[in-house]
Amino acid sequence: MPGVRPRVVIIGGGFAGLNVARGLGGAPLDVTLVDRHNYHLFQPLLYQVAMAVLSPGDIASPIRAVLSRERNVTVLFAEARAIDVSNRSVLLDEGAVQYDYLVMASGASHTYFGHDDWEPLAPGLKTLDDALEMRRRVLLAFERAEREADPTERLRLLTFVVVGGGPTGVELAGALSDIARQALVRDFRSIDPASARVVLLEAGPRVLPTFPEHLSEAAQRSLRRLGVEVRTSAMVTSIARDVVVVGQPGAASEQIHAETILWAAGVKASPLGQSLGVPLDRAGRVPVEPTLTVPGHPEIFVLGDLAVAPGPDGKPLPGLAAVAVQEGTHTAHNIRRAVGGQSLVPFRYRNLGNLATIGRSAAVADFGRVQLTGWVAWIAWLFVHLLKLIGFRNRLIVLLEWGWAYVASRSGVRLITNDERTWGEHALPIVTPPPRPPAAAPNQDPRAARTSDCPARKEEVSRRS
Repeated sequence: MPGVRPRVVIIGGGFAGLNVARGLGGAPLDVTLVDRHNYHLFQPLLYQVAMAVLSPGDIASPIRAVLSRERNVTVLFAEARAIDVSNRSVLLDEGAVQYDYLVMASGASHTYFGHDDWEPLAPGLKTLDDALEMRRRVLLAFERAEREADPTERLRLLTFVVVGGGPTGVELAGALSDIARQALVRDFRSIDPASARVVLLEAGPRVLPTFPEHLSEAAQRSLRRLGVEVRTSAMVTSIARDVVVVGQPGAASEQIHAETILWAAGVKASPLGQSLGVPLDRAGRVPVEPTLTVPGHPEIFVLGDLAVAPGPDGKPLPGLAAVAVQEGTHTAHNIRRAVGGQSLVPFRYRNLGNLATIGRSAAVADFGRVQLTGWVAWIAWLFVHLLKLIGFRNRLIVLLEWGWAYVASRSGVRLITNDERTWGEHALPIVTPPPRPPAAAPNQDPRAARTSDCPARKEEVSRRS
């Protein structure tokens, strides 16, 4: 219809979706970005919020502020529930939005491989709420241990289990051991935080399986220097309250009693892909064409963790922020081409490296031909992540926080933010104070008011008067 501009709907304000919106800024299009959060989250640093190194505001930026200069972009604070492909409509929690081009970048969540009952016992790490819940559990474990007189119970309270030896699990375990041995050592009187036991469980033969083997070995050595107990070929078979059951090939099952269990073992794609009516892989991801479009639907692009996109070697691209950023930029370019009547061009990923940090001064970095370990890799990791953070303020604040943590060996965000002291079965008894005595009337003897509820005291006051 003449005068009507093409409508682009983007689902998700993560790395992929945000870069599509930025890339379409100023184009003759009406762009709507839908997200159930009002902020863009820098997920690679989420574990540092969970381990009380950074504050939530350091790694999150309001989506509206990020896109404020893109006058053709509208942001909707809403949740996409399903896609009506035949009518080209996105069904929201309230209402719907029509599209001519759709970009699905709704990401992924953690998966428990059919054991969803484990989720409340072992929280995963995908959102700010997840990070704050992890931080709460970790810090409460130290607080409860400080008040515990029984040595066996104290040992259980100071045992932390991280399930999953990928980048998230390695970073969590390293940071947890680091804050116990560096940041908390001067804060407690009855316990030694450095005695905390941190156990990292990996079902495969080595940690960081997507890295070259020698980098995995370097990461494992760094973890052990930090005091982390690394268990490979350790399959978790059961999780109950305060206990993890581990089975190893050819060995009897082992129980690890721990107050805090953290999950970093796997992810599953957003369920939104199911409404497309196309075949999905085992993780719920959508296989896409080289142009990042859904087969048979050139108007629908699927990006990031929701997509199975082929890499240069034919293997699916990893779920990295760098992949999502490049996919977003490329998709914006392709949409511009489509609107101009040009054909779509295939996506080609440029490998900018794979990094994982271990503690506050060690990391591993795989840049292809260049591979780094130790402190040099940590410096590379630091600057790569600073450059990717959105907003000058975020970069400056994070740099100052890291500098303080490194120089002073302290972490300044150790806040337990929930008001209710809900410690499950171990909740402290709530002691109700006795009621206050009624106030004295204007012409009443105050002593009588203080003793009006006690006959013996009332008689004594009367006698003395």
